[in-house]
Amino acid sequence: MADDLDPTLDLDLVDLSQAPAGQVGEEQAIEVAVDAPGASRTYTYLVPPRLAGIAAGEAVLVEFGRGRQALGVVLGSAEVDPAIAAKPVLARVRADGPLLPPLSLGFARWISQEYLAPPAAVLRSMLPPGMLERLELMAEWLPSDQTETVLAAQPVDAAEEAIRDRLANGPRSVRDLAGDEGRAPLLRRLRGMAARGLVRLEWTLTAAAAGPRYERWLTLSDEGRAVAAGSAPVPAGRLPAGRLGPRQRALLADLAAADAGGLAGAVASERHGPGTATGLIRRGLVAAEVRQRPRRPLEKRRAGRRGTRPEGSDLTAPQQAALAAILTAMRGRDATPLLLEGVTGSGKTAVYAEAIAETIAAGRPALILVPEIALAMPLVDRLRADLDAEIAMLHSGLSEGERADEWRRIRAGGADIVVGTRLALTAPLADVGLIVVDEEHEAAYKSDRTPRLQARDAALALARLAGAAVVLGSATPSVESVGRVRFGAYRHAVLPERPSGAPPRVVVVDLRAELAGGNRGLLSGALHAALAALPAGERAILVMNRRGTASVVLCRDCGHVQRCPECERSLVFHQAGITLRCHHCGTASPLATRCPECRSPRIRYLGGGTQRVEEEVKAAFPDLRVGRLDRDVAEQKGSLQRVLDAFSEGRLDVLVGTSLVAKGLDIPEVTLVGVVSADVALNLPDERAAERTFQLLTQAVGRAGRGDKPGLAIIQTYQPEHPAIRAVESGDAASFYDAELEIRRRFGSPPYGRLIKLTVGLPDHLAAEHEAAAMADRLRHAAVSAAPAGAGIPVAILGPAPAYIARRAGRWRWNVVLRGNRPVELLNPPPGAPWSIDVDPDSLL
Repeated sequence: MADDLDPTLDLDLVDLSQAPAGQVGEEQAIEVAVDAPGASRTYTYLVPPRLAGIAAGEAVLVEFGRGRQALGVVLGSAEVDPAIAAKPVLARVRADGPLLPPLSLGFARWISQEYLAPPAAVLRSMLPPGMLERLELMAEWLPSDQTETVLAAQPVDAAEEAIRDRLANGPRSVRDLAGDEGRAPLLRRLRGMAARGLVRLEWTLTAAAAGPRYERWLTLSDEGRAVAAGSAPVPAGRLPAGRLGPRQRALLADLAAADAGGLAGAVASERHGPGTATGLIRRGLVAAEVRQRPRRPLEKRRAGRRGTRPEGSDLTAPQQAALAAILTAMRGRDATPLLLEGVTGSGKTAVYAEAIAETIAAGRPALILVPEIALAMPLVDRLRADLDAEIAMLHSGLSEGERADEWRRIRAGGADIVVGTRLALTAPLADVGLIVVDEEHEAAYKSDRTPRLQARDAALALARLAGAAVVLGSATPSVESVGRVRFGAYRHAVLPERPSGAPPRVVVVDLRAELAGGNRGLLSGALHAALAALPAGERAILVMNRRGTASVVLCRDCGHVQRCPECERSLVFHQAGITLRCHHCGTASPLATRCPECRSPRIRYLGGGTQRVEEEVKAAFPDLRVGRLDRDVAEQKGSLQRVLDAFSEGRLDVLVGTSLVAKGLDIPEVTLVGVVSADVALNLPDERAAERTFQLLTQAVGRAGRGDKPGLAIIQTYQPEHPAIRAVESGDAASFYDAELEIRRRFGSPPYGRLIKLTVGLPDHLAAEHEAAAMADRLRHAAVSAAPAGAGIPVAILGPAPAYIARRAGRWRWNVVLRGNRPVELLNPPPGAPWSIDVDPDSLL
C-alpha cells in the first residue's frame, strides 16, 4: 500500500457507503493483486460503469477489509462467485498506461503460484523502486472548450478563481493546493468543481524518487535561423536593433550548426555564459523547450573488442550446429531448453551473438541473463562490438534513476537486447524471441528475497509463455541440467574445443606437503615460482573465495573465538578500516585489543582472505601491479568496472579476487591462474558443496591460455584426492556428474524430485523449536490424510533442525524441509509469518 495514502482524502473522493457491493449486473469483474498486508492471493472486484474500460496492468484503488483502502494492480478478467459479495473498484490510478504488458502479468502469475509468493510482492519486484510507494490525488483544470458553457452559466467565485490560477501551468497535487482552509474543505470544493465539469481529479502514481529527468533545450526559431544566416536584420532588444553581443552570435552559430536537434541549455550556458540565451529568447530568435533526458548507463562507455572468434572468421562446426538448433527453435517458437555445454573459451558468446542477430532481424527482442554484475559489462561490450543494436541493462548496481529509465525504455519497446542479472528476467518486455541464461549453473540465479525464484528455471517458464527459444550456457552445467538432458527434457549441444588457444596445464599442489616443509604463507612454492617467472605483458589471476585478511580471530590463551553477536558466526578481520565484520549479516565490530573472555592481549589472526593474498603478493613482488576484486570493492559504485577495465587494459599485472574473477573474463594475456585455496566450500554440510567446488575450479582454470600463449593453472588444496579436485585435474567431468547424479537419485533431490525449505525465526529459542516441531507434525499429518487409500503423497518431511546459521538478526532459526515430487501440494494455503518459504532452495543450510 502506498505510504502517502491518506484515508481522509480517499473518503472525500469516494463515498464507500454508497458504493454497490456484490451486484454483477453489467459490471465487469476483474482479478486484482492487492498491495496490502495479509493479501496473500488475488481478489475479485467489480468495475462500476463510470470506470468502464480498465485494462490489465493498470493500477486501481480498492477497498480491502473493512473501510481500509489499498493500491492494486489488475491482472485480468475474473469470474464472479454469486455467493460472494464482490466489492467495487473505487478509482482508477493514472500511471502512464498499464504498468506492465500482458506477458509480464502472465509471468507474474506463474511466479506467484510456483514460488508461493504474494502476487503483489511479485509485481513490486517487476517495477522500479518506489513506483508503488507514492500515490497522489492530482487536480487538473479542463480545457476551455470543455468549460466555456459551464462558466457562461455560472462564473467561478473568488476561491475557484484562485484554484484556476494555481492550475494554469498544469496538474498539481491536491496536497500542494491546500492552503489555510485545509485539505478537507478544499476537497469538497474540488468535488463540486469536478461535478460541474471544471476540473478533473485523478489518483496518480508519482514515483518521485525514480521519475524521469528533464532538461531545457534551445533551438533556433525561423527568424533566428535567418539572422544566423545573415539574411535578416536583428530585432530590437536590450541592445539597439541590428546588434548582438559576441556571445550571442557565437550561441546562434552553435545552434545553427546543431540544426534542428538544438543544444542542451546546460551545454549552452557552459560554452557561452548562463545568461546569454535569455536575450535571444526575448527577441524571438531562440526557442526554449523542456525535454526528457534519459539516464543511459552505457552512454559514455565505448564498445569493447570483439570476442574469441576473430572478425571475418567462420564459426566452427560445433558452433554452427548449436546455432542451427537455436534458430530452428526460435523460428518454430519452440521453448524446449537447449543446454549449450562448451569448455571455457570455446566461443559460446559467438554463438549467442549470431543467434541474437537473427532474433533481432526477425523483429523480436532478446533477453540475456548473467549471474553477476561483473559479468554484465564484458558481455555488453562484446555485443556492442559485434552487433548494431539497442542494448538496455538491468541490475542492482544501477542507480534508481538509471534503472527506472532503462525500465521505461524497455517497456516502450526501445531495446533490442536486454542484458542483466536475475533482475532483468522481469523486464517489461511485450515479447521476447530468445532467452540466454549464461553460466546457468551459478548459485547467484537463486533469489534470497521474496519472491525467492530461481531465475534459470523461471526463464524456462517465460520462454514457454512467449514462445521463445531458450539457451542455457555453461562450461560446467548444473547437475540438474545434466540430468534433464539425460532424461530427454533438454536438448544438448557441445563445444568441445577452443577456437583459439589450448586448454591450460593443470597442476595440483598438496598444501599438507607445503606445511610439512615449513611454508606458512598463502602462496605455495609452485605458485610463487610461477608469479616470479611471469613474463612482461602477461597477466595472472589469483582466486581466493573468501574476503578479508583473517577468517578467524581467537585468543591464544583461552581459545575464545570472536563471534557475531547477531548470528553467532565467526567474525572476519578486514585490514581496510581495521574492523571485524560478519559476512552473513553484515554486522561490523571494532577490533578488540584484549580477549573479551579472559582479557588477554594475545590475539591471533588465523586463515586468510583476498586482502591477505593481495598483501603477500605485493610484499613478495613489489614490481607487479596488483589489484583486488571482491564484494568489499564491488559495493563501491563504479569500483568493480574500474578494476576490471584496468586489468583488461593491462594497467594491472595480477588480479586477486573471489569467485567474481573466476568467470566471464576473456583476456588472452592471462596465462597464469592460481587457486589459493580450493577447500573453502568443499566441506560444508551441503549436498551441493562438491558441485560448487568443481564448477568454481573449472571456471577459474579456464581463464588461462585463451590467446596464443600456453596457460598454467595451479590449484592449492589440502584434499588433492577429493573427486571434485581430481575431476578438474583430469578433465573427466562425465564421471563426476555420474557420481553426483547417483547421490541425488538415492535421496530424491533435484532433478529426481523437488525441495521446499520452510524457515521459522523467533526471538525465543524454545518457541522457535516448538513452532518448527508443530509445523513438521502438521505437514506429516497432511501428507498421510491427503493420500488416496493410504498410499501417501510421495513427499518426505525432514526435520525440524536448527539452521546452519542458527541465529540471525536476533532470531533463532529452524528449518523444516519437504522433499518429493510435488511438495507444494502440502502447502495450500502456504504458511504466513513467522515462516518464510523457499521453493527449490540452492542450499539446505
